[in-house]
Amino acid sequence: MKVLLSGSSGTVGQAVRTLLLQHGHAVRCLVRGPAARDGEVRWSPERGEVPIEPLEWADAVVSLNGAPLATLPWTERRRRLIVESRVAVTRLLAQAIGTARRAPQVWLSASATGVYGDRPGERLTESSVPGTGFLADVAAAWEDATGPAANATRVVLARTGVVLSSGAGLLVPVRRLAAVGLAGPIGGGRQHWPWISLGDEARAIVHLLAASDMSGPVNLASPVAATAGEVTRAVARALHRPHLVPAPAWALRAALGDAARDLLLADQRVVPARLVAEGAFRFEDLDLEEVVRSCL
Repeated sequence: MKVLLSGSSGTVGQAVRTLLLQHGHAVRCLVRGPAARDGEVRWSPERGEVPIEPLEWADAVVSLNGAPLATLPWTERRRRLIVESRVAVTRLLAQAIGTARRAPQVWLSASATGVYGDRPGERLTESSVPGTGFLADVAAAWEDATGPAANATRVVLARTGVVLSSGAGLLVPVRRLAAVGLAGPIGGGRQHWPWISLGDEARAIVHLLAASDMSGPVNLASPVAATAGEVTRAVARALHRPHLVPAPAWALRAALGDAARDLLLADQRVVPARLVAEGAFRFEDLDLEEVVRSCL
């Protein structure tokens, strides 16, 4: 299979690229700077430029674009970047795929479990309606932006949860706090965080490209539920540090606003219902504490 990948410099993108190559697939990467190695192709989404040749070369396209959410605070300028780096770039790719003479057979476009918003007490599957809030609105618009490609290719919307990895994401700030003895429950710690290991994330994406016929939204989150308190406690245990200092919800809201509500305090019991029902994909990393230890 020939795969065109955008967002290859990110943690998930690097893992997906490595796994594709290990499985014998050909990979080319869309990059915004000068092409520095074989397989890289320069593009400029800011100027609306998508090179058509690699797009028509590809059997599959994976787009993992999006400015990091963990860069705080969410100023108005940062909010615009969060939206534009997802929605505008996705719409540009969708338009290019929709008008290509030879469209790829499948396009996996990144999305996020943030689409569900704060939903305490609910079991959230792919059939659950979108929620409310800044990130929910962004994710809904992100998914809608794939529309121009819907009649040209199989479109998969990968609704990813909290990816646990060593180099980026949520574990980085939690690890720093724990290292100096400041880890503890975040906002009470009872809210569910939809987590997934980096390895399972990459394996699920490759599966959806090469071994599945699913389209539409697919939840990429572990079938083993975990709360925020369980995640932060696992980090503290792995570092042999205390788990005592709470971060009250009111203080987080006062300091971070929507970022606290959407990233840290939202309760999302997300279930990968479609992957489980399909029965062809096996999650390999189901022990939260073991995954956390491997990342630290």
